[in-house]
Amino acid sequence: MFLIDDVLVSREIFKRKFVCNLSACKGACCWEGDWGAPLDNDEREILTEVRNLLRPYLSDEGNELIDRDGPFTYYPEPGKYGTPLQKDGACAYLTVDDEGVAQCGIEKAWADGAIEYKKPVSCHLYPLRFEVQQELSFKALNYDEWDICAAACELGESLNVPVYQFVKEALIRRFGESFYQHLEDIARDIEEGEDKR
Repeated sequence: MFLIDDVLVSREIFKRKFVCNLSACKGACCWEGDWGAPLDNDEREILTEVRNLLRPYLSDEGNELIDRDGPFTYYPEPGKYGTPLQKDGACAYLTVDDEGVAQCGIEKAWADGAIEYKKPVSCHLYPLRFEVQQELSFKALNYDEWDICAAACELGESLNVPVYQFVKEALIRRFGESFYQHLEDIARDIEEGEDKR
């Protein structure tokens, strides 16, 4: 582990390779799993504010769910708020394109300039997970291995793209340019250390 500011960073984010392969997985992370995408306080406020702007970008089922239950849900087991899930496990904000690939309705609205919020940071960072334990004053950035992302790992290996580089934009969005520069410095130190062996 490495410490940057007050965040513990796993060595795995430098060692593991990853590039999303949507042609293989079809965006399965948008409908697999037990809980919605984690949301922080600011994001819950944003999703409440942009609710009606998102309506044209969501499926009928997604809109019905959000109209009934609200733009976010509390999940007791992880003790976190997240995006609502439909009965089949799909995120309420999920849409599907003509090729059957999942797309984020929030991101589509952002791409059209309808809203300024791109998508939940937790989705943007994936396959990295940022965990905060308030009671322990503990923050950590870890690689999350999930079997549905096997094709992404294979593609990342073939292109030689470390996870931290794949999610560069999200890391800068969440932690800032200086944090990412620290990551690059650590990666260089790791590589130089391996070269000396």
